[in-house]
Amino acid sequence: MMMKLSFIERFIRGIPKAELHLHIEGTLEPEMMFEIAERNNIKLRYRTAEEVRRAYVFRNLSEFLNVYYEGVSVLLYEEDFYDLTWAYLEKAYEQNVTHVEVFFDPQAHIRRGVSFDTVICGIHKALEDAEHRLGISSRLIMCFLRDLPPEDALDTFREALAYKDWITAVGLDSAEVGNPPSKFRKVFEEALKEGFLTVAHAGEEGPADYVWEALNLLKVSRIDHGNRAVEDPKLMAELARRRIPLTLCPLSNLKLGVVKQLEEHPLKFMMEKGLLVTINSDDPAYFGGYVAENYMAVQNALGLTLDQITTLAKNSFEASFLNEEEKAKRISKVEEYKRIFH
Repeated sequence: MMMKLSFIERFIRGIPKAELHLHIEGTLEPEMMFEIAERNNIKLRYRTAEEVRRAYVFRNLSEFLNVYYEGVSVLLYEEDFYDLTWAYLEKAYEQNVTHVEVFFDPQAHIRRGVSFDTVICGIHKALEDAEHRLGISSRLIMCFLRDLPPEDALDTFREALAYKDWITAVGLDSAEVGNPPSKFRKVFEEALKEGFLTVAHAGEEGPADYVWEALNLLKVSRIDHGNRAVEDPKLMAELARRRIPLTLCPLSNLKLGVVKQLEEHPLKFMMEKGLLVTINSDDPAYFGGYVAENYMAVQNALGLTLDQITTLAKNSFEASFLNEEEKAKRISKVEEYKRIFH
């Protein structure tokens, strides 16, 4: 029997929105992990999907990454990356996510002997199919693992140039503390010269200074996370002045201990200070919810109004890498949805 949705939940699930901070490897649900492991004859240390879920208790980013990389180990073939991506896109469709900007981590696969070609072809084919079959547009963002040497990132970047037409931006993710954006200045400079946009995880567990580095050295168009920007009033003012988007991930922040409870989350404060903030799911299979669940959790914790939820949905398109004409169309659909729903 289907549970009746509340008014606010129906509004959140139905409003058109984009997702801009989503690690495709982080959408690997335990059931699919076992299905692909069996198909690829891989033995997991877990016996059941429920046992995997019980392991999803993390005190910090490092503990999460240990489990995350074990899940990644089952992905070997183009079919695996296609199935993983398609499963996420179907969930996005159910929540009226009409545009996605997807991160992928090629280094996590190349170092296991899986070719760059295998990874990107599987993901790209699913994104193409989603545009034709589900009406979901997309952009692909290749991330560098900041806990690997910068030289490794450069090697991966040069390999990626063969697929330049498929990749919109490069990013920086994985273990933040002790791995400042400045370490990766050279590869980002090369990416900018080749015409890629740039983004970077900064200010999640690392300090506000990392956000400054991402802005000034990596020339990013967006900051992924950015929670700790609130510790620096000058940085907050700069982010607001330049309309630099922040891709916030509330349930991720809660699960990894970035905030102790969602009532402490800086999202509403950032909105009040004029920052362009968005809501995203990060690694939803591990953190307890996709984008609609993140909207709901924050609405419950911070008491967001329908107008504020509408602003967040509009922000998601404004902060996207769609062209200006397409952004305006998507934002008008958000406004139309609110008018009709109300």
